[in-house]
Amino acid sequence: MHYISEKWRDILIFNNLDTHQKIWALEVDWFEEPNYRRGGWSGVSRIELQLPEGGTIGVFMKRQEDHVTPSFLHPFKGISTFLREFQQIKIFNDNGIPSLDVLYFENWQQEGHQRAVILTKELAGYIPLSSEEFQSGGKFVSSKKQKLKLFNQLAQFIQNMHSKNFQHNCFYLKHIFALPLENNEIDLVVIDLEKANKCIIKRKAIFRDLYTLNRHAGNWSIKDRLRFYQCYQNEKKLSKQSKELWREIAKRTKEKSKH
Repeated sequence: MHYISEKWRDILIFNNLDTHQKIWALEVDWFEEPNYRRGGWSGVSRIELQLPEGGTIGVFMKRQEDHVTPSFLHPFKGISTFLREFQQIKIFNDNGIPSLDVLYFENWQQEGHQRAVILTKELAGYIPLSSEEFQSGGKFVSSKKQKLKLFNQLAQFIQNMHSKNFQHNCFYLKHIFALPLENNEIDLVVIDLEKANKCIIKRKAIFRDLYTLNRHAGNWSIKDRLRFYQCYQNEKKLSKQSKELWREIAKRTKEKSKH
């Protein structure tokens, strides 16, 4: 499969990075050391593309070889994890769930190996919600008003995802990036979509994503977690059904924390 973004095509050509051969051959330091698992390897580098009108733009370049995941059509041979990631990014963006901006993707067979490359625009100015700035007392949640604004916007983001029957499956704060704007507004983007999928049972998707977020919510207090859950349910006073789901989330979180 081959994809090149029309809005980035001329810039990639200008930087001589418009084919997988050129991208694969580029000699650049690793931003993240290669991950050797799943029968192959996968690594990330950061590069800067020169703009024709002057200036540069940051881009993350990911390359992998024989780094595969099973799929419905390929349960044994598997498909490249980047192919799945690319497909999910495109699906999320097409459905109005902001994710990464893909400049280029391609996967191919070479000398008996499955290879893939993917280029995505750097989230310049964005900060993961796991950062200190978004933790209790941090720069962007230093008041109750700021914190409630964050909870409401994050809740609306997840509501939008679930309303379109998508389940992230790995919804940690470190996978949600925020760009602080004026009036305590933030622009949210979700990454790491390798395990995302369409959900068949919506309640199961809601439980999975909210439980994962609750369990890995950094130093959010119990009061913060409950307040966020109320924002997600759009209920100041939780309904019977909402209380039942909250108890399930709290129970699972407590059980997992013992391990």
